[in-house]
Order: sequence, then structure tokens, then C-alpha cells
Amino acid sequence: MERISRNAPALLLAAALGTGIAMTLVLTSETTFFQDTWAFLINRREVTPDALFEPHNEHLVVFPVLIEMLLVRVFGMTSALPEQVLLALFLAATALLLYVYVKRRVGPWPGLFAAILVLCLGPAWEVLIWPFEVTFIGPILFGIAMLLALEREDRRGDVAACAFLTLAIGFSGLGVPFIAGAAVAILQGPRGTWLRRAYIVAIPLALYAAWYVGWGHDAETHLTLRNVLDSPSFVADSISVALASLVGFGTQIGGAPDLSWGRALLVGLVLVLAYRLVRKPKVPRGLWPVAAAATANWFLMAFNEFAGRAPISSRYQYASAIFILMILANLFKGARPSRPVLIALGVGVALAVGPNLVILSDARKIQDQQSLLTRSDTAAIEIARRSVDPDFQLTQLVAGTPSLINIYAGEYLATVDEYGSPAFSVAELASAPPGGRRQADIVLSQALPLSTDIRNGVFDAGGGRESCVAVTAGKPEEVRLDPGATRIEVPPGPAASFSLRRFADKGDYPVATTGAAGESTTTLRIPRDEASRPWYLHVVAEQPVRVCR
Repeated sequence: MERISRNAPALLLAAALGTGIAMTLVLTSETTFFQDTWAFLINRREVTPDALFEPHNEHLVVFPVLIEMLLVRVFGMTSALPEQVLLALFLAATALLLYVYVKRRVGPWPGLFAAILVLCLGPAWEVLIWPFEVTFIGPILFGIAMLLALEREDRRGDVAACAFLTLAIGFSGLGVPFIAGAAVAILQGPRGTWLRRAYIVAIPLALYAAWYVGWGHDAETHLTLRNVLDSPSFVADSISVALASLVGFGTQIGGAPDLSWGRALLVGLVLVLAYRLVRKPKVPRGLWPVAAAATANWFLMAFNEFAGRAPISSRYQYASAIFILMILANLFKGARPSRPVLIALGVGVALAVGPNLVILSDARKIQDQQSLLTRSDTAAIEIARRSVDPDFQLTQLVAGTPSLINIYAGEYLATVDEYGSPAFSVAELASAPPGGRRQADIVLSQALPLSTDIRNGVFDAGGGRESCVAVTAGKPEEVRLDPGATRIEVPPGPAASFSLRRFADKGDYPVATTGAAGESTTTLRIPRDEASRPWYLHVVAEQPVRVCR
């Protein structure tokens, strides 16, 4: 019994990590490739220097690109499960290293609590359920590994630290702050070892500088004087938001940002730390490397702030929360909380996890909706592949979401031909939820494309002897249309309106045309495509209208 009690934190950690992996896989089970992932899948298919080293936004992302290349070559592109499994493993590995880091300073139970908090950090949902965010998880994972390796204070640890730091900066710019952390750790050692250990920082820094000279200098930047001057406020807000997220008061998805709880927690934290420093002025050495990395991270984020990169951004909260937990572990190094304190901490963690899991559940609904649109919109491109313009793009106006702007028809179809398709088949699209089918009709109308030619003042009152369908005046009706040209003849009178559907439900006509004035003939052309399902034309007019093949 005593042995079980002694090993309880480790056993509970194993259970937490297993649960975290399962939770990630469940939350992502119905999702497919999302947003920036498409830029990797479509635009970086070949192993070339440009594909590997071209900056994504302003980041060096060589290792995420290599990972995506490997996964798609081994498993194809029909399912996102391989990258979802990788995401779950990255999150679990990061939580495990955080546990080790905190355990070495304040014991196993606080280490367990820290790991659980980051595994369930709902406001950081983008990182927890979007596989692309290994670009943000990787630097944290290998950054913590680097700091732990440096604590060995031997040659093997230094070599490992250099390798981990190189990996960290190769995942994204979030690895750069860990260069500052490594430098501080080295400078804390004996002066005689500085030169001998300088390679730990020098090699990764030289590699990053070489990349910057070759490719990185062309990357976008949002560095402005205003951002620099506003940076202290940005940093304070970043810490406030992360504190609120850790205790379950994080910003709800879609809700207006409310920093009041976070700011109150920040004030309380400052008071607690001040009390601790008064009681015990000596600060542990391990604080300074992680404090340097955290400070560099927050200020670099502040310098590059623009729309979508505010302190409340979901992806930023993951790193900020981990830095805060590491800083606290150092400040209270050597403390061994009493049993009542541990019970109180455990209760606090449980209370924080509940609301954060609710946020994760809401986030899954968002990703499920995005996946529905992705599978539907890309299915429409594949159906229209005979006639679609290779430069046709899934803009927000067409796709119904901004998350598919990296998809151009020509490159997408070439990628599908090589690695398979994640899109709905025609049969799957026909039975998909209404929102997806409706959006597919909109994309199809633009991708095929449907076209109309209106001739005003042209109407043959004696026509209609061929294959025509008469639409009753004042009675909205729909007429089945097959590929080819269709004439819509409107007699003199008020203007008529036309709209179409294909996969959408009857009564929902998402594809609107320009309509036609009275006494006009409109020729509607529908290119032939990969689906046999007909279109349906909806006519609204105050006079009888003829629809003729």
C-alpha cells in the first residue's frame, strides 16, 4: 500500500496521458485537413530547398513540412488520422516533460497537476485539436527538453541540448526565445566553460541566420513602432489571459474578450510572488533561463501583433500557460506542499478542468462544421474537374469559410491524383448535412461554371412547340435540368427571377442568377461533370414562363 501511495502520481500521470491521447483522437475523429495545412499539402509536395525553407508567414517550418511530406507519402491524403495521432503524441510528450520539469522542483503531485492543466487547456483549443499546431507544440516540447538536458551539466547533456534547440527553432519562430533561455543557462555556469559550451547556442543560431539570409528575409513582418510601444501592455494581457485559462476562467469561443478575471489573477500572483521573495530573497538559478525564454516569447509576439494575433489568441495561450507553470515551479523550488495544500490544489485543478473541457467540446463543433464545408467544397471541385479553371480558388465568398483560401483547383486536383481525396464522394455528398450540400452547389456553380446569356426584347409568342416546360404564372415551380443549354423564355411583363439547386434540399436554392426582364430569352449553360445528379431550376414570375431544351 505504501508503495502504491508513493507511486500514485506516476500512475495517475500515465492515466492522464492516456486519457489525453484518447481525448485528442475523439475530438478530432470527424475532422479533416484544415486551413494552413492545405498550404503544406498542396504547395509543398516536392522535396526541394524552397519547399522546405520557404517561410510560412514569418516562420521557419522545415520539420513540420518534412513531417507532412512523410505522412502523406506513407498514408495518403484520404484521412487526417495520421496527423491527428501525431498531434496527440506531441501533446502527451509535452505534458510528460512538463511533469518532469515541475517534479524536479516542487515534487510529483504539483507536476501531475501541471500536466493535467495543459492537457485540458480548453482556451488553447487550436493547439489541442488542430494538427497543424505541432508548429507551436514542437518548440515547447523540444525547448523543455533542452532545458532539462542542460541541467545534466555534462557533455552528453550539452550535445542533446544543442540538438533539441535546433529542433525547436526548426518547428517555428516560437523556438527562437529558447535560444535566449539556453544562453542564460550557459552564462550561469562557470566562466571557464562559456566558450566550450557556446556551440549549444551558436550552431542553432547560425543555422537560423543562414535560413534568414536565404529565405527568411522575404517573410512578412508586422514590426511597428506602435507595437513596440504597446508591448508591455500586450505582455501583461498575455499573462493575464493564460492565468485565467489555467484556472478555468478562459475566454469562451465566440465570446467578447473579458480580461477582468485574468488581470485580477495577475495582481494576486504579483502579491504572492512579492511575499515569497520577501520571505526567501534568493531566487533559484533555474528561474532565469525559463524567464528569459518566456519574456522573449511574449515580447516577440507583441512586436508582431496584428489582426488574429491578440493576447487572447487561442494558440498563444498554450505556450504562455506552460511558461507560467515553469516559472512558478522555479519560484517555489524546494517547497513540499502539505497534504491539505495538495488536496486544495487538486480540487482547484478539477474545478478548472471542467469549464475547459466545455470549451474543447464547443471547439470540436467548430472544427466539425469546418470539416463539413471542406469535404463538401472540395467534392464540388472534383465533380467539376472536367471544366474547372486551374486557378479557381476557394475564397471565403465562394467556400463559405476563410479556411480554404489555400486551395486552388489545379494544384488540389493534382494532389488528389497523387495521394487520394479527403472529399465526400458523390454519394456521400448527397447524404451529407444540409449546410454542406448547400455550399457544394454554390462552389459547383462557380467551378463548372454555370453561365447565362440574356437577350432582351426577344420572345416568340408562338414558340414552345419543341421540348418545353410551361411554368405557371405566379406559382413558384422547379424544373429539372440536365447538362447542356437551356432556354428560359419570359413573355412581356414584370421581371422574372431564377435560382438553382443540385444537392441542396428542395425549397433551398442557393445559386441565384441575374434573373431576366420581361420579353427576354435567357440561355443557361451547364457543363457536363462527374456527377449524374440533375440540377433544378426555380422560377418565380407573374406571367407564364417557358423552359426549353
